[in-house]
Amino acid sequence: MSKQALIVQGGWQGHEPALVAEILRKQLAENGFDVEISDTLDAFRDEEKLLGLDLIVPIWTMGEIAKEQVQPVLKAVASGVGLAGCHGGMCDAFRQNVDWQFMTGGQWVAHPGNDGVEYTVNIVKGSSPLVEGIEDFSVKSEQYYMHVDPAVKVLATTRFPTVDGPHASNGPVDVPVVWTKLWGKGRVFYCSLGHHADIVEQEPTLTIMRRGMLWAAEGKNA
Repeated sequence: MSKQALIVQGGWQGHEPALVAEILRKQLAENGFDVEISDTLDAFRDEEKLLGLDLIVPIWTMGEIAKEQVQPVLKAVASGVGLAGCHGGMCDAFRQNVDWQFMTGGQWVAHPGNDGVEYTVNIVKGSSPLVEGIEDFSVKSEQYYMHVDPAVKVLATTRFPTVDGPHASNGPVDVPVVWTKLWGKGRVFYCSLGHHADIVEQEPTLTIMRRGMLWAAEGKNA
């Protein structure tokens, strides 16, 4: 029987959620998933349906989520349903909802220099099969400064400051780019890359996202 995935896309359109949703849908379909794409957060209200999934992929920057929408997701992931996402679509999704931030493991707070900053993603060697065989690489995009749950397992980082600003007074700091964590029985995967669809689609970001989604979806079988 095929694994079941739900992608929910929308919110701020600057992150090209529909295009990113299609890129990730294709990756999942090529790996044997039946994938539904929804453009409404009301897709999260059906708790029974969510509990039957293997994977939830949120692509929804900013906006607000109602209690009746977030609670079924929290419960589904805790039961073993995987959660995987990227950039603002998962960790700048609902700024007012601390339950969402607790589950996902972090929250965007800044991208000094905005889009077009060239920076390095440093792979944490030996941290996980999800990044095995991938070398450090450069990206020209937004460099996400994240506030991060200390419980996450960090698979890749980026060093600040690249661009000057008030944060630079603190000296060099390494901020997580890719991480995993657990939420109950569920596996959670996040990658901060993906400001536009072309960043998601380029390598090695696409490989990292594919591996992360497939890993998260195996939570029920762990």
